Amino acid sequence: MPRQPSRRTVLLGLAGLAALGAGALPGCTSTARGPATTATSSGLSPTPSPVGPDNEPPSPQPLPSTTVTAATGVVAVPGSPTRVVALDTAELDSAITLGITPLGAAQAPADHGLPDYWPASWLAGIATVGTIGDPDTAMIASLGPQLILGNQTRDGARYDALSRIAPTVLTQTTGYPWKTNFQLHAQALGRQEQAAAVVSAYGRHVSQTAQAIADAGSAGKRISIVRFVEGSPNVRLYGRQSFVGTLLADLQLGRPDPQNVDQFDIEVPPDQIAKADGDLLLYSIYGDPAKAGATAVLAGSGWQSLNAVKTHRAFSVDDQLWFEGIGYTGANLILAELQRFLGG
Repeated sequence: MPRQPSRRTVLLGLAGLAALGAGALPGCTSTARGPATTATSSGLSPTPSPVGPDNEPPSPQPLPSTTVTAATGVVAVPGSPTRVVALDTAELDSAITLGITPLGAAQAPADHGLPDYWPASWLAGIATVGTIGDPDTAMIASLGPQLILGNQTRDGARYDALSRIAPTVLTQTTGYPWKTNFQLHAQALGRQEQAAAVVSAYGRHVSQTAQAIADAGSAGKRISIVRFVEGSPNVRLYGRQSFVGTLLADLQLGRPDPQNVDQFDIEVPPDQIAKADGDLLLYSIYGDPAKAGATAVLAGSGWQSLNAVKTHRAFSVDDQLWFEGIGYTGANLILAELQRFLGG
């Protein structure tokens, strides 16, 4: 039976890919407040980052420019920027996966910090620049970024304000088109070579995981993905056009009928929780469990009657990874967890 990769193993492997060509590419990590990370024989260790006089961030240095075609049109961006701000979790995953520690990042409103599937030491130097969908433009400007990454879904309305601070590259949406969005992020960051290596490694990981799941006799299982969201009266069941949905499709895993649809999600009231059943049920909670309705549903008879619950095939998963880890690092970590859940 193949050995299941740990989170540390996956992260170290991706860090090695991010370093591909680092000798030829300037600035493999941020040169500002965030700690740079360098590969060593024992893994990744933080490297002090220089700051300007009086502990102020250094003024951005002019870089050769290039152009990318973003959701807003053609954007001139500096070549291989290192001073980057990420306005959503997909942009954060892309940047770190490609070897850039952002100067700043926005966090989800109900979270207490940035996604915790990243080691705390990797996130320690990243300034919080407000919440996703409501970033602090003054804070962003104070960091002196060379590039801002975001998406129109969250920040289309403030594109002009952001682009006055620094070149701003927005994807049209987030989530489902994450592989396409990653390529745009890589172009804006000047990291196409590293991106190609990351994509290739993901393909190999998918093949290995699918084979391990098949060898365990779990290839035909129907996987239910459920999320309780603070402030919503309904329960979200995730369809095929979602980040997690694409990972299950890559592994050729089945879905329960209510979730086997070409849409992002299906919201059901708690009294229709029977639609959440599956051979394997994975659920998470975003925000306060009581305010998300999870406390009541999980204790209710409807949930306890689900076959997945009765057969002990319902598991809680990390919300910040499974629903905010929109990118290749998040994807690889989820593949490893799916292999564990399915007995590979």
